[in-house]
Amino acid sequence: MLPEFELCCDLFEGYGKKLIDEQYQKFNTYAEFLVEYNNKVNLTAITDPEQILIKHFLDSCLLLKHLEIAENSAIIDVGTGAGFPSVPLKIIRPDLKITLLDSLDKRITFLEQLCDKLEIEAEFIHGRAEDIGKKPEYREKFDVASARAVANMSVLSELCLPFVRVGGYFAAMKGPGEDVLSSSSAVEKLGGGEIFVVDYTLEGDGRRIAAVKKISQTSTRYPRNWSQIKKKPL
Repeated sequence: MLPEFELCCDLFEGYGKKLIDEQYQKFNTYAEFLVEYNNKVNLTAITDPEQILIKHFLDSCLLLKHLEIAENSAIIDVGTGAGFPSVPLKIIRPDLKITLLDSLDKRITFLEQLCDKLEIEAEFIHGRAEDIGKKPEYREKFDVASARAVANMSVLSELCLPFVRVGGYFAAMKGPGEDVLSSSSAVEKLGGGEIFVVDYTLEGDGRRIAAVKKISQTSTRYPRNWSQIKKKPL
């Protein structure tokens, strides 16, 4: 379904990432199952194989290029949807421990079946980030929290930073030119440090990663319930 192996390798290598045959086969299985499952559960608007490769798989993997993620790091993917970026990261870096969090049970069911097909280990959580982030077993337990969502940076920070241990990182994958620096005061309230911004292009399309290092514990006041977060962002 995906373009030929050599073409995929050339594409990845053009962005400084290597792709081996085993990884290519997993991505191919991923793409086929994603398109098939998308017929009954809305997972993605992108169904062209080449665009899946570029906009979902490669883009997810480029997080490893722009953020140093230590070996055996534990990553929670908040609002993971169809598994981006965490499942592609796991394919490229099998050492990573991934936790997939989503509020829609149908997506979690898809992810469970997907990871079974790909023969990769993952933890699956059905719930809302603002609820799960209050639970002791998940609070400040992760080296990295990732989010690839449309919410603004202050909202995402309140949902994600409570999961991150001190010394770890929150990484938001955002659209080009999206304002993130205006959320600096919110990030500080949540225990985060300076917001680092990386802008890059992916096959001509702009992309932005906003990363925050956790420098102190998040107050137990956060995260607030969703109605408060939505009504009055930090």
